[in-house]
Amino acid sequence: MDVLSDAVAAMRLGRPHSSIQDKYGAWGHRFGAHGGAGFHVLLRGSARLLPGGDGGAEPIALAPGDIVFLAHGCGHALAAEPGAPLEPLEPFELNPDGSWPEAPPRVPRPESGPAPSAVILCGAYQLDRARAHPLLSELPGVVHLPARVGAHRSLRTAVELLGAELEDPQPGSDTIVSALLDTMLLYLLRAWWLGERHGTEQPTGWAAALADPGVAAALRAMHADPARAWTVEELGALAGLSRAAFARRFAGSVGVPPLAYPTWWRMTVAGRALRAGDAPLRVVAHQAGYTSEFAFAKAFKREFGVAPGRYRRLGATE
Repeated sequence: MDVLSDAVAAMRLGRPHSSIQDKYGAWGHRFGAHGGAGFHVLLRGSARLLPGGDGGAEPIALAPGDIVFLAHGCGHALAAEPGAPLEPLEPFELNPDGSWPEAPPRVPRPESGPAPSAVILCGAYQLDRARAHPLLSELPGVVHLPARVGAHRSLRTAVELLGAELEDPQPGSDTIVSALLDTMLLYLLRAWWLGERHGTEQPTGWAAALADPGVAAALRAMHADPARAWTVEELGALAGLSRAAFARRFAGSVGVPPLAYPTWWRMTVAGRALRAGDAPLRVVAHQAGYTSEFAFAKAFKREFGVAPGRYRRLGATE
């Protein structure tokens, strides 16, 4: 898998949630903070996003087709216009099995009367932030992707398909909607990291890492074979750079030395394997590149603060 797909797979939990909402008059909603991530797409009408939900930050005017992605589940508000009263909306409580509750049914539009002043497509994701990948943790609190002709065509297509399924559910819609929501998350991240974030400016951080062919090649290799005992020389050769040049370029964009990242990722993969399945410890250790369970357990405890077995048991009780 590529780095972006791996990063999302390592953090995603459960099934995503989505709904379409019609808004009338001087509407306004305040959303409480939650541990996941979410988005709003303005399909029709106009709206204002209030970061923080308290009016302290500058409102973001939304036009049809605009997308806002809230990567860290921060509290915020949506309103028809400045000064509109805000109705508090607390995050949904998850079902006992960890799934989202079903969204309330969409209220049928009256045959007569005013048309909605706004139609909004909303979605939310559950994320495990215990080992947050920088591709998500380094995102700003609010990512605004304005609608522009020719921009983010794949993302726009996913939005249209998702909206069509929610507007008129058909057999298979449940699976299709879930898959489209996961697709949207990847398109949102791609749009930010590979374009919207830096525009015409020189990319920095992970945007620079993904845009640098050499560093990106090394990252792909690490993710394709996390158990391998990589050396800086091998990674530099994949990048087409000398050992020293590669080490400087990698650390400058990724933020850690070349061998620190595969160690961190190896432990992240191992932690997810322990929480998600019941594979024996020796199997998880081998997948993480360790021939000795003892050596793996020692490295794991150094990284997570608890032994692998206890980490698995704690996950089962959460």
